[in-house]
Amino acid sequence: MPKQKTHSGAKKRYRVTKNGKVLVRQKNRAHILEKKSARRKRRLAGDTVLTGGDAKRAKRLLKQ
Repeated sequence: MPKQKTHSGAKKRYRVTKNGKVLVRQKNRAHILEKKSARRKRRLAGDTVLTGGDAKRAKRLLKQ
């Protein structure tokens, strides 16, 4: 039986840590940045951890 392929959209969005947590980029930081305050943009920097069913679905798409 052939190997399963990783979902190409998922591999661009999610990252799994050594402990199995799923990291994803925060929303609201892609466009229309002029009207957002510098404080808001700073707080949106960095990754956030997916929880519950979202993390389960991401792991399934990544074949983990």
